[in-house]
Amino acid sequence: QVQLVESGGGSVQAGGSMRLSCAASVRTFSTYTVGWFHQAPGKERQFVAGFVWSDNSPYYTDSVKGRFTISRDNAKNTVYLQMNSLKPEDTAVYYCAAGVGLDRGRLGYHREYPYWGQGTQVTVSS
Repeated sequence: QVQLVESGGGSVQAGGSMRLSCAASVRTFSTYTVGWFHQAPGKERQFVAGFVWSDNSPYYTDSVKGRFTISRDNAKNTVYLQMNSLKPEDTAVYYCAAGVGLDRGRLGYHREYPYWGQGTQVTVSS
């Protein structure tokens, strides 16, 4: 069983920055596909950014390209999401998720991930 713990959420004004962290309880976290998702009230959980285990290339949804950066520190079993130039529409609960063997085709589908963090609220005010 993998436990994921997110941290780093909060409130910020539009144009500001925030960094989210996702710490995993397993030492083999580098071998997992990892995704960041967000969910706004009344909306479905949506893919934001992630790494595929096989190539560790970062992938982003179009709306965050150039503003968000996903990275990982394998020594700390932690994945980060650096969010810059934040917009009010980025407001949501952000979740970290992980799964073994998920390929590029399944990276963006939240139902494919068996392990989830508790979520952290990000609020961007205009």
